[in-house]
Amino acid sequence: MERILIVEDDQAIAELERDYLELSGYKVEIATDGETGLDMGLTGQYDLILLDVMLPRLSGLEICEELRKKMEQPILMVSAKKEDIDKIRALGLGADDYISKPFSPSELVARVKAHLSRYKRLTQVDNEGNSQAHLITAHHIRLDTLAHKVFILDQEVVFTTKEFELLKFFIEHPNQVFNKDDLFELIWGMEALSDTTTVVVHVRRLREKIEFDSNKPRLIETIWGTGYRFNGE
Repeated sequence: MERILIVEDDQAIAELERDYLELSGYKVEIATDGETGLDMGLTGQYDLILLDVMLPRLSGLEICEELRKKMEQPILMVSAKKEDIDKIRALGLGADDYISKPFSPSELVARVKAHLSRYKRLTQVDNEGNSQAHLITAHHIRLDTLAHKVFILDQEVVFTTKEFELLKFFIEHPNQVFNKDDLFELIWGMEALSDTTTVVVHVRRLREKIEFDSNKPRLIETIWGTGYRFNGE
């Protein structure tokens, strides 16, 4: 049974989230302050962490930053703040998604299921395959899909799960244009239930890691008014 940690100081909201997730077959635990949430998250016992932004003793953003240094499991940020800058900060610190309050329980469950499903598929180890089959290369980039590692100019660079999956998708679909809604559906596994800030931030983070000059990207190109294209030439 997959385990989920909810870090939420509003007990009523936390219990509502827990009830719906347990009805969907997950084992759920709750932390009501930031320090406890961080300590529990760092145990590595959870398959996904649902993290509120505003918390006593330690903010959700601080927790996300610390957790992302140690773990690859999906982190979903939850907040009543709806400004783009808050979403950009959370996603920039390594969160996989950002859910604005109020939200419907069915939306929450749908997002949790999608993130867990994709994370499980991405990290599933196939011990019977030839390891060479798990290597993908493009330009100065090498992906090892078995070990879930990325090498830039033969130096390993750390990528979050969603960054890894987005880069892999781009490399496997060179010279094709995808708009933000398409990418959100293909990589996050849902229709565009939220705005496309999530995609924009992840593309920016990819460029910072793979481009020689992220201000003048040559690998992930912006096709103005349409979307993005990975240069396969």
